[in-house]
Amino acid sequence: MKMANGSLIEFFILAAYGELGHTQYVYFLFILLLYLSIVMLNILLISTISLDRQLHKPMYFFMVNLGVNGLYGSLGLIPTLLVHVLSGTHEISRPACLVQIFCLHTYGVCEFTTLAAMAYDRYVSICNPLWYDRIMTPLKVFAFVAGVWLFTVSKTSVTVVLTSQLPLCGMHIEKLYCDNFSLVKLACRDTTVNNVYGLISLFLSVGPQLSLILYSYGKIITISLKASSNSRAKAVHTCTPHLISLANFSIACTFEVLQSRFDMSKVPRTFRLIASVYFLVFTPLLNPIIYGVRSEVIRKSMLKVLNIKRTTNQAMSNQTQRRV
Repeated sequence: MKMANGSLIEFFILAAYGELGHTQYVYFLFILLLYLSIVMLNILLISTISLDRQLHKPMYFFMVNLGVNGLYGSLGLIPTLLVHVLSGTHEISRPACLVQIFCLHTYGVCEFTTLAAMAYDRYVSICNPLWYDRIMTPLKVFAFVAGVWLFTVSKTSVTVVLTSQLPLCGMHIEKLYCDNFSLVKLACRDTTVNNVYGLISLFLSVGPQLSLILYSYGKIITISLKASSNSRAKAVHTCTPHLISLANFSIACTFEVLQSRFDMSKVPRTFRLIASVYFLVFTPLLNPIIYGVRSEVIRKSMLKVLNIKRTTNQAMSNQTQRRV
């Protein structure tokens, strides 16, 4: 409810849902299946790397962080999305909206920063193999990941606090979920502070990471051009999963920007829905598939983990039958 001075709104209407009609059940089942797949695949990837000592290396530790971040981002947003798909009101409270903003921003920044770190890891592995163990020590990798989460949470907390203090004069958000830019557009007062901090935050979230990615792959390309054909083939095989994952995340970010910055009302509803959930669904869904399919080591370890679970279940079943 909005007060006379426009200073307080207790809930928002997520207008992008519109009238789904009977198709809401189709969308619900589709998103639910994708969500369950995200949970199962990422838990399998995390379990595989955690249980196999052969995979206790920096690159795989970064993969675990991608898996954890994927579970975090999808858990923070998709269950609410499923509720709204079935709901006829499509309303969300202001606190829940701010929580969604926090989850969305921390998920995106952590994902891109981890991908940047993985690019640097590939650069060290290919260009400085003899120094790899000294440069990419487990302690440094752990400290980096912990620092990323601390930085991301702190930076995003400031964004959410600044947005929460804005008096708003509208309650319609033209998206399937809340994002910071949509709320700032509803403000009744000058948003210079929010905009300036937003630009600083954007630079810190993209600038250093993109520079590291370009530097790493620039070095990899330079070294590969001077190397033998066999070495180039190994470099391509090593970098391909990461490049596919990076491209997938870039597509997701492009869809997210289009949804936030431009009027999508004339775009077909199906495309808008896919574009909206791509950032939340397809990035965490495809990451474990990309690395599981491309990496023979992970593939074999996953089969071992699945076989262990199957053997354990059979043993428990046999014990139960004997007792009976």
